[in-house]
Amino acid sequence: MNDYHEKRPTVTAVIQARMQSKRLPGKSMKEIAGKPLLAHVIDRAKAMEGVGAVVVATCDGNQPIVDLAASMGVQSFVGSESNVLDRYYLSAVQAGGDYIVRITGDNPFTDVEYGSMAIEIATESGSDLTSISGLPLGAGVEVIKFSALETAWKEGSTAYHFEHVTPYIKEHSELFLIERHPVQLRRCAKDLRLTVDTPEDYDLACRIYDALYKGSPFSIRDVITFMEEHPELAALNKDIEQRPMTHSES
Repeated sequence: MNDYHEKRPTVTAVIQARMQSKRLPGKSMKEIAGKPLLAHVIDRAKAMEGVGAVVVATCDGNQPIVDLAASMGVQSFVGSESNVLDRYYLSAVQAGGDYIVRITGDNPFTDVEYGSMAIEIATESGSDLTSISGLPLGAGVEVIKFSALETAWKEGSTAYHFEHVTPYIKEHSELFLIERHPVQLRRCAKDLRLTVDTPEDYDLACRIYDALYKGSPFSIRDVITFMEEHPELAALNKDIEQRPMTHSES
């Protein structure tokens, strides 16, 4: 009888977060439905199937974030403010994990179901970078194989690579297996802006959470249904220009 059991890949969620946002200072600790914004992001990371550890990756001058992580029973790592790739990589080294789920701390609508789906696709296919396409801005994650993250950390050479973690991998599809799994949501989903980067974004997030939050993460489908029922709310942040990827906010 063969007693060999294949070891399941380990998965660590790394949430990048800091207080020094230019457009909405201190946003990580701003209250939404009675809890800091970042607390909701941590709750959602914990709820994803397959996640064995959660780390909040921050930088100097962010003690409230470190304290919040400790109060919620997750790790924190204090690293470079400008070199987010280095911060991610060293966080992953500290926590361990065959796969790293990249989550940004200004996304309180990060979807648990689709995050879990991305993790499942990554661990079953062995892909180096996995994401779900077709989700509103602020709802998705990236799942990065640790070996690919390490290669990007070693080989990245531009400020663009350092600020955004995965560009080196995306630029070298000949070296890495990249999976982008499309999903079809209702038409209004593609126009929704669910990240929190400005006062207008924060206003919208508060209104959605006040309506939908019952103590545990709600789904992106719940948000889409709510926004279809209240189309006037989409106007709150529809004119906000998304910052280009050459600028890192978290």
